[in-house]
Amino acid sequence: MRAPGLQTRLSLALLAAALLGGLLQAAFSARPSMWILAGLLGGLAMLLLCLSSAVLAPLKRLLRALEGSVLSYRDGDFSMSLAAPSSGQPPELAELLRLHNELGLALREQRQLLAQRELLLDTVVQNTPVAMLLCTQQGQVSYANIAARQLLAQGRSLAGAELDELLSHIPPALAQALRSQQDQLVSVQELDQEEQFHISQRMLLLQGQAHRLLLIKRMTRELSRQEVASWKRVIRVMSHELNNSLAPISSLAHSGAELARRGQIERLEGVFKSLGGRASHLHQFLSGYASFAKLPLPQPTTVMWADFLAGLSAHCQFKLEASPPAEAGYFDAAQIEQALINLIKNAHEAGGPADEVSLSLRQEQATLVLTVADRGPGMSETVLAQALLPFYSTKRKSQDGGTGLGLALAREIAEAHGGRITLAKRSGGGLSVSLMLPTRQSA
Repeated sequence: MRAPGLQTRLSLALLAAALLGGLLQAAFSARPSMWILAGLLGGLAMLLLCLSSAVLAPLKRLLRALEGSVLSYRDGDFSMSLAAPSSGQPPELAELLRLHNELGLALREQRQLLAQRELLLDTVVQNTPVAMLLCTQQGQVSYANIAARQLLAQGRSLAGAELDELLSHIPPALAQALRSQQDQLVSVQELDQEEQFHISQRMLLLQGQAHRLLLIKRMTRELSRQEVASWKRVIRVMSHELNNSLAPISSLAHSGAELARRGQIERLEGVFKSLGGRASHLHQFLSGYASFAKLPLPQPTTVMWADFLAGLSAHCQFKLEASPPAEAGYFDAAQIEQALINLIKNAHEAGGPADEVSLSLRQEQATLVLTVADRGPGMSETVLAQALLPFYSTKRKSQDGGTGLGLALAREIAEAHGGRITLAKRSGGGLSVSLMLPTRQSA
C-alpha cells in the first residue's frame, strides 16, 4: 500500500488537533463526563504525536543532510552527495534531493576546470623569461615568478618581502626605474657588459585591494639581434643612396666629356652645377653617419644655464618648465646642445601641439636630469623597445630623412658623459626623454 503523501499527513494532523481542541472544551464544560473523556483525550493526543512524528521525521533528516552538505560547500568540498530518495518519501523531497545532487556535480566539474586552468596559467607565468612581480599598495611582495626571484633575490622566495628592501640590493639605475612607476627602457651595467631592461608597470585591483604589477624584460639579446639587423639596414640604405648619387654623377661626367669634345662649352656650366649638387647631397648624407660613428670624447666644462639656454633657444622652440638648478652644469656644452636639439626636433615631429614641447632641468642628488617632453601619440611597446637602436626610425619623411640617428646619437652622448638616457610614456599622452648626467662632484 502506498504511503500517504505530505499533504495528506498534514491534513490528518490538523484534523486531530481540531478534534483534540473540541474534546478539551467538552471535557471542561461537562464535569460528569470528564473521566470518560480523559481516556479518549489521551488516545487522541498519542495519535497526534504519532502523526506529527511521521510528518516531521523525513524533514528533519533532510535538513540535517542539507546542513552537512552546505557546510562542506563552504569549506570548498563539493564531493558530498545525498542518498537517492526512497520510495516512501514524498515527491517534493525526492525532487529537492535530485536538484541538490545535480548542483554538487556541476560545482565539482567547475572546480576541476578552474584547477586545470590555474595550473596551466601558473606554469606559463612561472616559466616566462619576463620577471613578474605583484606588490600590495604598502610595498609588500605578494607574488613573484622564477625570473623575478632570480633577478632580485638570487632565486630565493620573495613572498612577504618589502620591495624597498629588495631594490636596495640591485643596481641603482634599475632600482630608480622601478621606483618611478613608469614604463621605460633603462641601461644597467652588469659585470663586464651592459644590460638593457624594458620595464612595464600597471595598477590593478585584486579582491578589492590595490596592487602594483611590475614586468621586467631583459632586452640585451633581442637588442643585439636588432642591432645586427640595423647594420644590415644601414648598409642597404647607404648602398642605395650611393648608387642613386654615383649613377647620375657618372652620367653627368660622360655628358660633360661629350659636350667638351663637341665644343658645346656653354652647356658645361649646367652639367658642373648638377655634379656639384649631387656631390653636396652625398656629402651631407655621409657626414650624418660619420658624426655618429666618430663622436669625439666629451670635454666637460662649467656651463652657465642662462647662456646655454639662450643658445639652445636660437636653434629650436621649447617651453622651459620651472627654473634651472642654482648650481652651474658641468658637461660638454656643444654635445649636450646637439643631443637636446635632436630630442626637441623629434618632439616637434611627434605630432603634438608645438607649444606643449617642454624642457625641464632638475638636480636629483648627484644626477643632472634634462627632460624633453611632448604631447604627441607616444610610442607603442614595440617602438619603445627599439627606439634607441642606431638607424631605427618610424619617420617616412623628415628633416633628417628618417635616418634614425637622433635618439641613438643622444644616447651615445649621454653614455660618453657617464650618464644614460631613458624613455617613458606620459600620463595623458605623449613621451618624455630624459638625459641623466653625473654632476661635477660625481663625475
